[in-house]
Amino acid sequence: MKSPESKRLRDDWSLMVAVVLFAAHLAWWAALTFTNAPDETKAIWGASYQTVALWGGICGLIIARSWGGMGSVMGRSVGAFALGLLLQNLGQSVFSYYNVIAHVEMPYPSLADLGYFGSIPCYIYGAIMLGKASGVNISLKSVSSRLQAVAIPLAMLGLSYYLFLRGYEFDWSAPLRIFLDFGYPFGQAIYVSVAMLVYLLSTKTLGGIMKDKVLLILSALVVQYAADYNFLSQAYAGTWGVSGYGDVIYLLAYFLLAIGLIRLKTEYIHPREKA
Repeated sequence: MKSPESKRLRDDWSLMVAVVLFAAHLAWWAALTFTNAPDETKAIWGASYQTVALWGGICGLIIARSWGGMGSVMGRSVGAFALGLLLQNLGQSVFSYYNVIAHVEMPYPSLADLGYFGSIPCYIYGAIMLGKASGVNISLKSVSSRLQAVAIPLAMLGLSYYLFLRGYEFDWSAPLRIFLDFGYPFGQAIYVSVAMLVYLLSTKTLGGIMKDKVLLILSALVVQYAADYNFLSQAYAGTWGVSGYGDVIYLLAYFLLAIGLIRLKTEYIHPREKA
């Protein structure tokens, strides 16, 4: 027998819109990839899949308001994630302008970094507030939980340094570039590690009833981390191309976070879960 939540999910039009946007862009990408479509058409696809992030951000802001907005812990969490998605949308829009309209390579740093980098503190804050709403601050009273709270961030920071910054050459004539080069991987490591802690420790609070919802958020942040790593790897190798598989990873990250926020609607949370 299916749960009442499953039935509500099937009838949720905002979730259906997110699914349709994701499926349509995925099918469109497959058609472009296997039919050798012209670069102009691929560029249009690369500029359009950000609508998934835009939809998730708009839904997230509405959901945050239903939780009481800044007046509640859950409202602040959902609102921060929604703002992060909208900032990603800003970054994608600037990138698309350079690629589709101006037909020039986007400079680095640029206005796009205001969106891309700006999403990082939003995701960190959103993950921290989600942990607070899930009762993680209570769970941290145990020794094992405290060890996890130290080990996981350190491991993620070390991994980020190894993947992104090993052998880094400093160019002190471009301090903003240095700040972003370090800020991106370390900031992303922080929000992934915080989300991972929330997922692991939320199983010990509230009977674990927030676990599946936190898992969607964590999955989205991990995929975002993987997408950024892939982008840098391809950029260094000179193999990055618009509408390549790297863009599909970003599309998946936006979709997962969008449905993760929709799953945090008040009607999907039992009254005793509310914070």
